[in-house]
Amino acid sequence: MTETVSQKLLDRALIEEATKKSGLIWVQGTTGPARALWHVWHDGAACVVGAGSDGAQRSAGPAAEQPLHDLGLLDGSTATVTVRSKDKGGRLVGWQARVTELTPDGEAWQAAVEDLKGKRLNAPDAETMPRRWARECRVLRLEPVTDATAHTAFDDASRAARPLPSPATTRRPIPAALPKLLRRKRSR
Repeated sequence: MTETVSQKLLDRALIEEATKKSGLIWVQGTTGPARALWHVWHDGAACVVGAGSDGAQRSAGPAAEQPLHDLGLLDGSTATVTVRSKDKGGRLVGWQARVTELTPDGEAWQAAVEDLKGKRLNAPDAETMPRRWARECRVLRLEPVTDATAHTAFDDASRAARPLPSPATTRRPIPAALPKLLRRKRSR
């Protein structure tokens, strides 16, 4: 009995530490592919913010935030979270999460948003970002399911996949002369 309890505590500690240290987590909801999402670890759960419809409240949301619309992350549903190793970049731990959508401007929402806004890089509207999130985005709490154990024994499949479609592109092709210029600079 104590071995099971101590193993659950070790699994929970592994989930928490790995998720805290990783800049991205891969989340797979009830529909769609797994998607890499930036997050913060707050009060025993991974919290994410993004654009996407929950089927009732908000529309697709702004393009400035990570998309959540095709993941099927509904309040009360479950999701599979995979965390990578910060050192090697490979899969480190996987866990099941209970999805909870935080109510905009609620106490839990405000506490999570305070942590999230500190990690949001390149925000177009840093001063008014929490107001925009309350209006147009969803803040989700992905809490590890307590009776599940951390999954660390992965199969040998690479799980490599084509990148999801995105409007992001490089600015333009590199100039043809650039490799020659770089070689010339190294030889000096």
